[in-house]
Amino acid sequence: HVQLVESGGGSVQAGGSLRLSCVVSEYPYMRHCLGWFRQAPGEERDGVAAMWPGGGSTYYSDSVEGRFTLSLDHAKNTMYLQMNSLKPEDTAMYYCAADRVGSGGNCYVAHKSGGFRYWGQGTQVTVSS
Repeated sequence: HVQLVESGGGSVQAGGSLRLSCVVSEYPYMRHCLGWFRQAPGEERDGVAAMWPGGGSTYYSDSVEGRFTLSLDHAKNTMYLQMNSLKPEDTAMYYCAADRVGSGGNCYVAHKSGGFRYWGQGTQVTVSS
């Protein structure tokens, strides 16, 4: 059973930056897909970004491409989401997720569908204009 713990959320002004962290309990996770999702009040949960460390694949939603960057610190079992040029529409609860998928293609599908078994508790990001 994989446990995920997010941190790093907060309140910033538009144009600012935040870095979210997600500590992943299970290692090695080279066959896992690791992802970030967000959900604003009254809206559906959307995939933000995902990575399959085993193949070096990384996926981003169109709304964050070029502004958000995923990275992985193997020594700390931690995935990071660096968020730059934040906009008010980025305001949401952010969740990290993980599942053993076995391929980059399956990771992409999970990123688009939200089909992960393991989820963190979420961290709030608020961007003011």
